[in-house]
Amino acid sequence: MPIIIGMPKGLKDTSSVVAISAGLVETAANTFTQGSVDLNLDPLSNEVFVVLAIDINLTPPDAIASTATNVKGSISTTSRTTLGTIANSNVLAESALDIKTWDESGVSFTRLAGESPTAFLDYIGIIATNDFFIQLQGTNNAVAKNANVRVWGYRARADATVYAALVQSEVLSS
Repeated sequence: MPIIIGMPKGLKDTSSVVAISAGLVETAANTFTQGSVDLNLDPLSNEVFVVLAIDINLTPPDAIASTATNVKGSISTTSRTTLGTIANSNVLAESALDIKTWDESGVSFTRLAGESPTAFLDYIGIIATNDFFIQLQGTNNAVAKNANVRVWGYRARADATVYAALVQSEVLSS
C-alpha cells in the first residue's frame, strides 16, 4: 500500500486514491431530492473513507424572462431534510448556479464551496459511516435538474478509539 502524505493520526490507509462518481435527478422540478451513495465500508474493521476532493456539477437553471432561477446541491456525511451549506458540520461541499433577472434581462452566477480550497489541505473530511448523501433542489425552473458528483479519497482503518470518536461525531452532526 502506498503511504498517503498527510495521513490523519490514528489511521492507516488500506487503498490507493479512488474516485467515486454518482448522479441525482430531482424527483420533480423545484423539489428537494436526496440520494445516498454506498461506500461499502467494513465497520467490523473500523474502516473509514478519507475525502481528498469533491466536484459537484449541476445542470444550469432555466433562463426564464423576468424570473430568478437557481439550482443548488450539497454533499453531506449524514442524511439531511434540506440543502446544506458549509456552515453545517455534516456538509463537505456545496454548489449553486443562479440566474438573477430584472425586466427581460438576466445575469448568471456560480458559487462553489469545497472544490478548490485556497490552501493545500491533507484532506477535507472523513466519512465514518457507510454512506454519503447528495442533496439537490432547483427554484423556479420549468424542468427537473440534476447533479453529478465525484468524490476522491481513500479507505483507511482507524484504531478503536479514533473510530468510535469519528462515528459519534458524524452521527451527532446530523
